[in-house]
Amino acid sequence: MSVVINTNFAAIVAANNLAASNGMLQKSLNRLSSGSKIVNPADDAGGLAVSMKLSAAAKRSGAAATNIGNAISFLQAQDGVLKVTGKVLERMGELSTLYSDPTKNNTDKANYDAEFNQLQKELDALNQGSFNGNGLFGATDLTVPVSEDGAQSVTMTAVNLGDSTSGVGTLSAGATDTTSASLGDAANSLANITTALGNVATYRANNGAEQSRLGFATEVLTVNKANLEAANSRITDVDVAEESTQLARWNILVQSGTAMLSQANQSAQIALKLLG
Repeated sequence: MSVVINTNFAAIVAANNLAASNGMLQKSLNRLSSGSKIVNPADDAGGLAVSMKLSAAAKRSGAAATNIGNAISFLQAQDGVLKVTGKVLERMGELSTLYSDPTKNNTDKANYDAEFNQLQKELDALNQGSFNGNGLFGATDLTVPVSEDGAQSVTMTAVNLGDSTSGVGTLSAGATDTTSASLGDAANSLANITTALGNVATYRANNGAEQSRLGFATEVLTVNKANLEAANSRITDVDVAEESTQLARWNILVQSGTAMLSQANQSAQIALKLLG
């Protein structure tokens, strides 16, 4: 091998190796300090793209689960009002039965009518119930997305206590002249009260069925969200055990590369001995 002064090939090679090892050491340090395998897009361009989509899907799943939880709260609030409505109708039916007692005089019946009229007004008030500014009862169905992409949804059937088909609307103060309404009126018959009570029972059953379905939809979203996050973790999260091993490797190579570069720089001094 020729002895030269201007070009120290061994030192150049050692410097290149040292630079490469130092670069990998810095990358390993960045990964361990951040906890992520992808510190910059160049580390895994394709994996970064997949990770962004998985992360977005997981967040949408969480948001959809939150929306379903709010929908369940809406249904629970609605059911609470329906439960009270049922109790009001039970009392109205009881009053109707007491009113039909032939031993009651007109004053007794007027007293029953007084309570009945107040219960009619309460039915009106219950029909005006709301949840976060949205009416609990109306003619419009509510649709709740139950998947992260919005492709699947659950329709919550509208319940309108104010219409005639419910039977409750016929008994409420809004459908009757409260100044003259009486348990003796045909519209306030025990048969009508019983029909209204049966309808409310059906509404509560449907409400419970919808709550049950939404509960299962929430469970699916929760599982999907966990799996999406796990898949994303495999792409982005650093394996500390593996990376620690790599850190030790690159650390040793940097130290040995530094030592060898120093030795290579000293090799040119052989030429001075020849000149002496």
